[in-house]
Amino acid sequence: MTIILAASLIPPLFLLWKVYEHDKIEKEPFGLLLTIFLFGMVSTLPAGLLESAGMLVLNRIIPQSGNTRLFNLIFYFIVVGGAEELVKFFAMKIPTWKNPEFDYVFDGVIYGVTASLGFAALENVLYVLDTGLTTAGVRAWTAIPLHCITGIFMGHYYGVARAADMWADRRASKSLQLKSLLIPMLIHGAYDFIATDESEILIFAFLVYIVILDIFALRALKRYSDQDVRLF
Repeated sequence: MTIILAASLIPPLFLLWKVYEHDKIEKEPFGLLLTIFLFGMVSTLPAGLLESAGMLVLNRIIPQSGNTRLFNLIFYFIVVGGAEELVKFFAMKIPTWKNPEFDYVFDGVIYGVTASLGFAALENVLYVLDTGLTTAGVRAWTAIPLHCITGIFMGHYYGVARAADMWADRRASKSLQLKSLLIPMLIHGAYDFIATDESEILIFAFLVYIVILDIFALRALKRYSDQDVRLF
Protein backbone atom coordinates (compact mmCIF):
# COMPACT_ATOMS: atom_id res chain seq x y z
CA MET A 1 0.00 0.00 0.00
CA THR A 2 2.84 2.42 0.84
CA ILE A 3 4.45 1.85 -2.57
CA ILE A 4 1.13 2.38 -4.32
CA LEU A 5 0.47 5.64 -2.46
CA ALA A 6 3.99 6.88 -3.15
CA ALA A 7 3.77 6.02 -6.86
CA SER A 8 0.39 7.75 -7.06
CA LEU A 9 1.19 10.91 -5.09
CA ILE A 10 4.81 11.72 -5.98
CA PRO A 11 4.12 12.78 -9.64
CA PRO A 12 1.40 15.37 -8.82
CA LEU A 13 3.32 16.69 -5.80
CA PHE A 14 6.50 16.97 -7.86
CA LEU A 15 4.72 18.98 -10.59
CA LEU A 16 3.10 21.19 -7.95
CA TRP A 17 6.52 21.93 -6.47
CA LYS A 18 7.97 22.77 -9.93
CA VAL A 19 5.12 25.21 -10.67
CA TYR A 20 5.39 26.68 -7.15
CA GLU A 21 9.03 27.53 -7.92
CA HIS A 22 7.79 29.94 -10.63
CA ASP A 23 6.02 32.07 -8.00
CA LYS A 24 8.96 34.43 -7.72
CA ILE A 25 7.57 37.56 -6.04
CA GLU A 26 5.60 36.35 -3.03
CA LYS A 27 5.11 32.68 -2.15
CA GLU A 28 1.62 31.51 -1.22
CA PRO A 29 1.18 30.19 2.34
CA PHE A 30 1.30 26.44 2.86
CA GLY A 31 -1.99 26.37 4.77
CA LEU A 32 -3.92 27.95 1.92
CA LEU A 33 -2.37 25.63 -0.66
CA LEU A 34 -3.15 22.60 1.50
CA THR A 35 -6.78 23.73 1.71
CA ILE A 36 -7.01 24.13 -2.07
CA PHE A 37 -5.30 20.77 -2.61
CA LEU A 38 -7.79 19.04 -0.29
CA PHE A 39 -10.69 20.81 -2.01
CA GLY A 40 -9.33 19.46 -5.28
CA MET A 41 -9.20 15.93 -3.89
CA VAL A 42 -12.75 16.12 -2.53
CA SER A 43 -14.01 17.49 -5.85
CA THR A 44 -13.48 14.07 -7.45
CA LEU A 45 -16.75 12.96 -5.81
CA PRO A 46 -19.08 15.54 -7.45
CA ALA A 47 -17.15 15.08 -10.70
CA GLY A 48 -17.96 11.36 -10.66
CA LEU A 49 -21.64 12.06 -9.97
CA LEU A 50 -21.84 14.63 -12.77
CA GLU A 51 -20.14 12.28 -15.21
CA SER A 52 -22.51 9.44 -14.34
CA ALA A 53 -25.54 11.70 -14.78
CA GLY A 54 -24.13 13.05 -18.04
CA MET A 55 -23.54 9.51 -19.32
CA LEU A 56 -27.17 8.56 -18.62
CA VAL A 57 -28.53 11.64 -20.40
CA LEU A 58 -26.19 11.25 -23.35
CA ASN A 59 -27.08 7.56 -23.72
CA ARG A 60 -30.71 8.55 -24.19
CA ILE A 61 -29.79 11.02 -26.93
CA ILE A 62 -27.03 9.07 -28.70
CA PRO A 63 -26.91 5.36 -27.76
CA GLN A 64 -23.32 4.07 -27.52
CA SER A 65 -24.27 1.24 -29.86
CA GLY A 66 -24.89 3.84 -32.57
CA ASN A 67 -22.46 6.60 -33.59
CA THR A 68 -19.63 5.81 -31.18
CA ARG A 69 -17.29 8.58 -32.33
CA LEU A 70 -20.00 11.26 -32.00
CA PHE A 71 -20.89 9.86 -28.58
CA ASN A 72 -17.25 10.01 -27.48
CA LEU A 73 -16.82 13.51 -28.87
CA ILE A 74 -19.69 14.86 -26.80
CA PHE A 75 -18.92 12.68 -23.79
CA TYR A 76 -15.26 13.65 -23.45
CA PHE A 77 -15.51 17.33 -24.38
CA ILE A 78 -18.71 18.21 -22.52
CA VAL A 79 -19.46 15.54 -19.93
CA VAL A 80 -15.98 14.55 -18.71
CA GLY A 81 -14.12 17.76 -19.54
CA GLY A 82 -17.00 19.89 -18.31
CA ALA A 83 -17.57 18.01 -15.06
CA GLU A 84 -13.92 17.70 -14.04
CA GLU A 85 -12.86 21.23 -14.94
CA LEU A 86 -16.00 22.71 -13.35
CA VAL A 87 -15.39 21.07 -9.97
CA LYS A 88 -11.70 22.00 -10.09
CA PHE A 89 -12.66 25.59 -10.87
CA PHE A 90 -14.81 25.80 -7.74
CA ALA A 91 -12.20 23.92 -5.67
CA MET A 92 -9.86 26.77 -6.66
CA LYS A 93 -12.34 29.65 -6.35
CA ILE A 94 -14.15 28.95 -3.08
CA PRO A 95 -11.11 29.33 -0.78
CA THR A 96 -9.33 32.04 -2.79
CA TRP A 97 -11.56 34.57 -4.58
CA LYS A 98 -11.89 36.94 -1.60
CA ASN A 99 -8.76 35.76 0.18
CA PRO A 100 -6.32 38.62 0.98
CA GLU A 101 -3.43 36.35 -0.01
CA PHE A 102 -4.72 36.56 -3.60
CA ASP A 103 -2.74 39.72 -4.36
CA TYR A 104 -0.89 38.87 -7.59
CA VAL A 105 -2.21 37.65 -10.94
CA PHE A 106 0.19 34.68 -10.94
CA ASP A 107 -1.32 33.51 -7.65
CA GLY A 108 -4.23 32.32 -9.79
CA VAL A 109 -1.90 29.93 -11.60
CA ILE A 110 -0.68 28.51 -8.30
CA TYR A 111 -4.26 28.05 -7.12
CA GLY A 112 -5.42 26.49 -10.39
CA VAL A 113 -2.55 24.02 -10.48
CA THR A 114 -2.97 23.15 -6.79
CA ALA A 115 -6.69 22.38 -7.20
CA SER A 116 -6.08 20.43 -10.41
CA LEU A 117 -3.27 18.35 -8.94
CA GLY A 118 -5.28 17.69 -5.78
CA PHE A 119 -7.96 16.25 -8.05
CA ALA A 120 -5.32 14.33 -10.03
CA ALA A 121 -3.71 12.95 -6.86
CA LEU A 122 -6.83 11.24 -5.52
CA GLU A 123 -7.89 10.14 -9.02
CA ASN A 124 -4.44 8.63 -9.46
CA VAL A 125 -4.62 6.73 -6.18
CA LEU A 126 -7.99 5.27 -7.17
CA TYR A 127 -6.78 4.26 -10.64
CA VAL A 128 -3.60 2.64 -9.31
CA LEU A 129 -5.46 0.76 -6.56
CA ASP A 130 -7.81 -0.58 -9.21
CA THR A 131 -5.34 -1.45 -12.00
CA GLY A 132 -1.86 -1.69 -10.47
CA LEU A 133 1.49 0.09 -10.45
CA THR A 134 1.92 0.05 -14.23
CA THR A 135 -0.90 2.59 -14.43
CA ALA A 136 1.03 4.94 -12.16
CA GLY A 137 3.97 4.99 -14.59
CA VAL A 138 1.78 5.70 -17.61
CA ARG A 139 -0.29 8.40 -15.88
CA ALA A 140 2.84 10.11 -14.55
CA TRP A 141 3.69 11.06 -18.16
CA THR A 142 0.18 11.62 -19.48
CA ALA A 143 -2.84 12.27 -17.25
CA ILE A 144 -1.01 13.98 -14.37
CA PRO A 145 0.76 16.55 -16.62
CA LEU A 146 -2.60 17.12 -18.38
CA HIS A 147 -4.24 18.13 -15.10
CA CYS A 148 -1.28 20.38 -14.33
CA ILE A 149 -1.53 22.04 -17.75
CA THR A 150 -5.27 22.65 -17.50
CA GLY A 151 -4.59 24.14 -14.06
CA ILE A 152 -2.02 26.54 -15.52
CA PHE A 153 -4.44 27.97 -18.06
CA MET A 154 -7.41 27.88 -15.71
CA GLY A 155 -5.41 29.71 -13.07
CA HIS A 156 -4.00 32.32 -15.44
CA TYR A 157 -7.38 33.49 -16.70
CA TYR A 158 -8.75 33.24 -13.17
CA GLY A 159 -5.98 35.56 -11.98
CA VAL A 160 -6.69 38.05 -14.78
CA ALA A 161 -10.42 37.78 -13.96
CA ARG A 162 -9.67 38.71 -10.35
CA ALA A 163 -7.68 41.70 -11.58
CA ALA A 164 -10.64 42.83 -13.70
CA ASP A 165 -12.92 42.40 -10.69
CA MET A 166 -10.58 44.48 -8.52
CA TRP A 167 -10.66 47.20 -11.17
CA ALA A 168 -14.49 47.10 -11.15
CA ASP A 169 -14.82 45.65 -14.65
CA ARG A 170 -17.41 43.01 -13.75
CA ARG A 171 -18.26 42.10 -17.35
CA ALA A 172 -14.62 41.39 -18.21
CA SER A 173 -14.21 39.44 -14.98
CA LYS A 174 -17.15 37.15 -15.78
CA SER A 175 -15.94 36.68 -19.35
CA LEU A 176 -12.44 35.76 -18.14
CA GLN A 177 -13.80 33.33 -15.55
CA LEU A 178 -15.77 31.63 -18.30
CA LYS A 179 -12.58 31.47 -20.38
CA SER A 180 -10.82 30.04 -17.32
CA LEU A 181 -13.28 27.15 -17.48
CA LEU A 182 -13.75 26.66 -21.24
CA ILE A 183 -10.09 26.52 -22.29
CA PRO A 184 -9.27 23.70 -19.83
CA MET A 185 -12.44 21.90 -20.96
CA LEU A 186 -11.24 21.97 -24.58
CA ILE A 187 -7.72 20.85 -23.67
CA HIS A 188 -9.06 18.06 -21.46
CA GLY A 189 -11.72 16.96 -23.93
CA ALA A 190 -9.26 16.77 -26.81
CA TYR A 191 -6.85 14.72 -24.70
CA ASP A 192 -9.49 12.16 -23.66
CA PHE A 193 -11.09 11.94 -27.09
CA ILE A 194 -7.81 11.35 -28.93
CA ALA A 195 -6.46 8.98 -26.24
CA THR A 196 -9.50 6.70 -26.34
CA ASP A 197 -9.98 6.55 -30.11
CA GLU A 198 -8.74 3.32 -31.70
CA SER A 199 -7.70 4.94 -34.99
CA GLU A 200 -3.97 4.49 -35.71
CA ILE A 201 -3.80 8.06 -36.99
CA LEU A 202 -5.19 9.40 -33.72
CA ILE A 203 -2.77 7.29 -31.68
CA PHE A 204 0.06 9.12 -33.44
CA ALA A 205 -1.83 12.41 -33.07
CA PHE A 206 -2.10 11.76 -29.33
CA LEU A 207 1.69 11.61 -28.96
CA VAL A 208 2.10 14.78 -31.02
CA TYR A 209 -0.63 16.49 -28.99
CA ILE A 210 1.07 15.65 -25.69
CA VAL A 211 4.46 16.99 -26.86
CA ILE A 212 3.02 20.22 -28.29
CA LEU A 213 0.84 20.77 -25.23
CA ASP A 214 3.77 20.29 -22.86
CA ILE A 215 5.98 22.74 -24.77
CA PHE A 216 3.23 25.35 -25.08
CA ALA A 217 2.32 25.08 -21.39
CA LEU A 218 5.92 25.39 -20.20
CA ARG A 219 6.43 28.52 -22.28
CA ALA A 220 3.14 29.97 -21.08
CA LEU A 221 4.04 29.25 -17.45
CA LYS A 222 7.34 31.09 -17.77
CA ARG A 223 5.64 34.04 -19.50
CA TYR A 224 2.90 34.28 -16.89
CA SER A 225 5.52 34.22 -14.13
CA ASP A 226 7.72 36.86 -15.77
CA GLN A 227 4.77 39.17 -16.45
CA ASP A 228 3.21 38.91 -12.99
CA VAL A 229 1.55 42.06 -11.61
CA ARG A 230 0.16 43.05 -8.22
CA LEU A 231 -3.61 43.26 -7.81
CA PHE A 232 -3.67 45.80 -4.97
